Amino acid sequence: MRLPIQRKLFYSHFVAVVLVSGSIGTLFYKSATGSLFGSLQARLKYSAALLSRTLDVGALAAIRSAEDVKLPAYRENLQLLRDFQSSNPDIAFIYVMRRDDERIAFVLDSDASERQALPGQLYTDNVPLLEKGFVQLSADEEITRDEWGYFLSGYAPVKNGGGRYLLGIDMRADEVHRKFQAIRIAGLVSFLLSIVLAYLFSRLLAARITKPIMVFVARAREIAEGRLEGQVEVRTGDELDDLAGGFNTMSQRLAESNMETGHAMAALEEAKDTLEVRVVERTSRLAELNDQLVQEIQERKRAEQALEKAATTDYLTGLLNRRAMLAVLEQEAERSRRSTQPFSLLMADVDKFKVINDSHGHQTGDEVLLLVCRTLRETLRGQDAIARWGGDELLILLPETDLPGAVAVAEKIRQTLAGREWLVEGHPLHLTMSLGVAASSTEGLVEDTISRADLALYRAKAGGRNCTVAADPAAPHFPATGGARTR
Repeated sequence: MRLPIQRKLFYSHFVAVVLVSGSIGTLFYKSATGSLFGSLQARLKYSAALLSRTLDVGALAAIRSAEDVKLPAYRENLQLLRDFQSSNPDIAFIYVMRRDDERIAFVLDSDASERQALPGQLYTDNVPLLEKGFVQLSADEEITRDEWGYFLSGYAPVKNGGGRYLLGIDMRADEVHRKFQAIRIAGLVSFLLSIVLAYLFSRLLAARITKPIMVFVARAREIAEGRLEGQVEVRTGDELDDLAGGFNTMSQRLAESNMETGHAMAALEEAKDTLEVRVVERTSRLAELNDQLVQEIQERKRAEQALEKAATTDYLTGLLNRRAMLAVLEQEAERSRRSTQPFSLLMADVDKFKVINDSHGHQTGDEVLLLVCRTLRETLRGQDAIARWGGDELLILLPETDLPGAVAVAEKIRQTLAGREWLVEGHPLHLTMSLGVAASSTEGLVEDTISRADLALYRAKAGGRNCTVAADPAAPHFPATGGARTR
């Protein structure tokens, strides 16, 4: 929506004046009402505190149900509340409540009408300030209204009540409400008067500023239509006079540069044609160079990927090679030291692998090795790592696995290989495997764990093969006939 500047100036000054006057009026209103309301709250809280100190908690504890209205303690304390109420005409009701767990019930109520709350009657309204009054002085933060008029309540805990008893005072606030209404009306009248004054002031100021601006607008339209001759005549005695001088100088310079622009446009058109030819030539060359660069980058990426794979994997099995496995082990050892979770290593060796090579050829031996690797991948978890450590010797990393768990995994691998008849290159074979198991120490040293697993494998081979040997004497003992062995 487009607004003339006169209206914008009017609105801006009008809003500014109204905001200032409104803020000042609001400040005075808040100060007056806050002071009045604060004094009422203080009066209620300290009246409640004064009266609560006169009550005997022991006597209140005996008043629990409507039948207790006959007790002397009930009549004496009720009369005390009513005497205090009669001494102050502003007090409407005084009552005492008890809190048992989450239930709040009346103990005393000074109301002399038929609507008097009897002992044990539950109070079901959710009033946070009232509940706060069981432990400290509190008062309503706003005046409430019911069928009897306007009220303001204050609360105080009964002395020695242990946070279970509360004394409340309801004060009549009709006169206070009328005072608040009078303050609001006075503030509203003041605000309306400030609006009228703001309107008159803003209208006068906006008209004084926008009249010379309209002269500039008319002259600007003449310049836009090509009529560069002419002057702006403005006499305001302020910055608008300077603006008029600058405006007149601008129109004169525009007339002078208008001729120069015509000559420059002709030269620019000629340069444009030459530049377009050169841009087409350069663009074609850049496209060719970009295609060549993309091809070179792709070839380099493929070469880097091939080199990385060759540097970290075994050429025959596709498993991690020794160097890559050592890097993985160092990372796992560091993680183990931080988390205090152990890791375990399995050093595995196919039994009598040399006999397979000598009897059936190295190609059959390679197929056997590939078959064993595939079986290991199917048996192990996704986070476990396998490396070809040397020849037919394999090293298996079991992260977050203690020694008993690692022995169980080794036995599963051994039994899986030993429990099948394998057909490799047309040759039926019975494959077995010996495994050495070691868990990481508290220091998590990789070399120590590898050495212990290798020694355990050596003992498994020396002990008859097709068995699992753990490097820790705490590991469970398996039978020597094809089972796990401890050293």
